[in-house]
Amino acid sequence: MAHRDRIRTLLGAALGLGLAGAVLLPRLPAFAEEAPRRLPEAATRSAEPPGPRVAVFAGGCFWGVQGVFQHLRGVSNAVSGYAGGTRAEADYRTVSGGGTGHAEAVSVTYDPAAIRYDELLRIFFSVALDPTQVDRQGPDTGHQYRSALFPQDAEQARVAKAYIAQLDAAKAYARPVATRIEPAAAFYPAEGYHQDFMALHPGHPYIAAYDAPKLEALRSLFPERTAAQPVLVNRPPA
Repeated sequence: MAHRDRIRTLLGAALGLGLAGAVLLPRLPAFAEEAPRRLPEAATRSAEPPGPRVAVFAGGCFWGVQGVFQHLRGVSNAVSGYAGGTRAEADYRTVSGGGTGHAEAVSVTYDPAAIRYDELLRIFFSVALDPTQVDRQGPDTGHQYRSALFPQDAEQARVAKAYIAQLDAAKAYARPVATRIEPAAAFYPAEGYHQDFMALHPGHPYIAAYDAPKLEALRSLFPERTAAQPVLVNRPPA
């Protein structure tokens, strides 16, 4: 059983038993050691052609990362999946074993006229993860939970490198940014039951403990960027 699945089982059992069930829970780390914050705008702005663009982000469990991007104005789709591996296929069972090299990731389709790639980066680093952690986010550990960017072209790579360097130079965090910039690779959509998970299961113990705070931070820190309703994979906007 993957680490996240064990945590979900324990959380569910504890909630079902009330206060007495608290003894079942391990000492879980906070959703992030580095608290969400409104990071500075990117000094290096994206120069992107008009029309829909795709960006791929990895930041631990894809449920919460997908949920954040689904609530951004200018985003038309955000799909949970797997990226960065060496095998020519990926699914939850094999990726959870940690042997394929894939990371849980989210493929984001966006309109650069409404939100640029550098603005997506700013929000990703501000609320979607703790970018100083290595092979871990919250309770989930393993290389498949690494923080990574998969630039789809030279412009995205240029902007991503510049923004990470900007954050480190400004000492935005107590530790250096550990987010990796990896080559663009095949993206494999996750199984249907993983899609829209945060929107469809807001009361799920894992979502309530680790992902809902990300959405709350987005709404609080970037109200001008937050959409009233999420754009769901299975129910695209009209």
